Amino acid sequence: MRVTKSQPMNELTRIFWHSIAIAFGGTVTLLLIVVFLSRDLPSLEQLENYDPDLVTRIYSSDGQVLNELFVQKRVFVELEKIPGHMRNAIIASEDRRFTEHWGLSLRSVARALVVNILSLSYRQGFSTLTQQLARNLYKSIGFEDSVLRKVKEVITAVQIERTYTKEEILEMYLNTVHFGHGTYGVEAATKRFFGKESEELTVDESALLVGLLPSPASYSPVRHPNRALRRRNTVLRLMRDQVYISQAEYEQYRIMTLESVTDEPKRGLAPYFTEYVRRILEKEDDALGINIYRDGLKIFTTLDTRLQFIAERFVMESVEIAQKKLNKRIFNDKEEFEQLGLLTIHPEDSVRLMMDGEQELYKDLRAKLLVQTAFVAIDPHTGRVLAMIGGRPDYHDQYNRAVQARRQPGSVFKPFVYTTALENGYPVTEQLLNQPVVLNVQNTDGSWVKWKPQNYGGSTGGLTTLREGLRKSLNLISVRIVQQDFAPAEQVKRTAQRMGITTDIRAVDAIALGTSEVIPLEMVSAYAAYANRGVYSRPLVITKIEDRYGNIVREYFPERDEVLSEETAYLMTNLMQTVMDRGTGGSARWKYNFSRQAAGKTGTTQGWSDAWFVGFTPQIAAGVWFGVDDYQVSLGEGQDGSRAALPAWAKFMRDGHKELEFPRLNFQRPKGIITAEICSVSKMATRRACPIEKEIFKQSTEPTQKCRIHRNL
Repeated sequence: MRVTKSQPMNELTRIFWHSIAIAFGGTVTLLLIVVFLSRDLPSLEQLENYDPDLVTRIYSSDGQVLNELFVQKRVFVELEKIPGHMRNAIIASEDRRFTEHWGLSLRSVARALVVNILSLSYRQGFSTLTQQLARNLYKSIGFEDSVLRKVKEVITAVQIERTYTKEEILEMYLNTVHFGHGTYGVEAATKRFFGKESEELTVDESALLVGLLPSPASYSPVRHPNRALRRRNTVLRLMRDQVYISQAEYEQYRIMTLESVTDEPKRGLAPYFTEYVRRILEKEDDALGINIYRDGLKIFTTLDTRLQFIAERFVMESVEIAQKKLNKRIFNDKEEFEQLGLLTIHPEDSVRLMMDGEQELYKDLRAKLLVQTAFVAIDPHTGRVLAMIGGRPDYHDQYNRAVQARRQPGSVFKPFVYTTALENGYPVTEQLLNQPVVLNVQNTDGSWVKWKPQNYGGSTGGLTTLREGLRKSLNLISVRIVQQDFAPAEQVKRTAQRMGITTDIRAVDAIALGTSEVIPLEMVSAYAAYANRGVYSRPLVITKIEDRYGNIVREYFPERDEVLSEETAYLMTNLMQTVMDRGTGGSARWKYNFSRQAAGKTGTTQGWSDAWFVGFTPQIAAGVWFGVDDYQVSLGEGQDGSRAALPAWAKFMRDGHKELEFPRLNFQRPKGIITAEICSVSKMATRRACPIEKEIFKQSTEPTQKCRIHRNL
């Protein structure tokens, strides 16, 4: 058979077209694979509108960060505010050819292929910074070790490189990468490990953070300090090799210790307050179209950290004193100890160790053995909550007693009784008999029993004015005010409700003694209305919400209602000034050196279960409560409002006014209040022989009848 010249040519043509077909088929297949994989990848619009989850920060009124809310703890910081050595450390360690490649480093790919083939395992990766960023930003890519994931990663990385500059990519990377311990991004990591801003990072600190990236858990400087040091020094060496630092600098930094690393994350300030804010915000999410855990919001609040620190200091002092007294009583009273049912659960020695503070109290013991507290301070004119404590700072829990606890107020409820009497036209000189009375009291099972209330110490007396009744906190006078219809129970209930009390108040004679439960925040807000000349301001904790760009999402303003006349508010204030100056609150003056014009009231419940003090100046209204969560456990005999609660209140008010440099102000008398001379004995209009004292009255309620005691003198 003859071979013609055309045969080789035909063969070459066939091979050529076959190659073309294979190449075309391969290209089409590759394109199909890319198209298929791209279905789950971010769109161009998503790439161009990068919007990561950011930390929401809660700020105090004086500019301090109180706490943060987040799913992933990330705080965005601009590249220009990140030190150059931090950027250099990232590039030196993670992607030395970052400025040269287009999302994929072919040299790194080739090196990885050789290493992995020779080792018959996946030992060498080839991800660029951009590929890592793609993986961090978009969940659809995934993190599993597979060829498909790598292809997705590369495709997205190339798209990112086409969309952003190298500086923008580096900025996004530094704000999204995981550094361990729940922190994402360099700013959050710097706060967690060093307690400062990222712009303050030193070279060795930057190298330490970068060293965490391959395995944040394994190289944690908190859990594995030796590993962290070795890895940091590796990063420093890479920086030296790539001439980002000199040999001398390398030698200097590699001997640095980890002294600057903080072992524990900084606890948020005012945790009970911020938790209260968080719960309010959760209710706002849908209405405002925000997500408090992802949107990087700024929440501006009313709390003043200066006052908060003062409150925590003095309240904790009082808590410790009350706790020691409780421990001593229970230790010395075997019967009470056994009645608490503790010995059947825990050995006595163990309980004693826990109560002495040598070991932490078990949760099941805290409700019976732990003295708890609530404290609230408010601006009476705006309702702004200035300070809040919802429980023991050393045993912080989710139960905020300042806003959730419902406790009997005892005598701090009496001002509502006296307020109602004044509104009904009775003057402060009105007299009632300070003698025993009998009350019908309904039990929880619905049955009625006879109850004979007593004054503190069992004292009795003759005719007693409203002023004296409140000054001495005489239970018998308060009861008679209600029983004799000076202030009927139903009216007293309405007065309390009008002044912001939302709990169930039972309109019975025992209302005079504060037997219905109240919430501490509401009691303080109600007292604030007296300081604000009869205007009640609803408690306000948030002033403004801003989005991550500084746009205002919502502003909050004071909500006010006139609940009392100016005259009634002033008279009640004046009556409670007497409590402070010459009554049950007097120790604030002579013992704790609180000399500003102030008004307030002590409160103690039956069995010494609750101790209260609520009071105010023209600038601040504040209240403190002490008790045990199990209301059946007593603070102990003598632990009344003046001994247990008043000290913390007085010290807070003394130092708080000084810290904020408040001027000394007096309560402003309204025009409808007059001063009149009366007989100091009969409390009636004077005669020539009467001993005279001055008293204040609502105009036209001053006594007109002449004294009957001195009429013949």
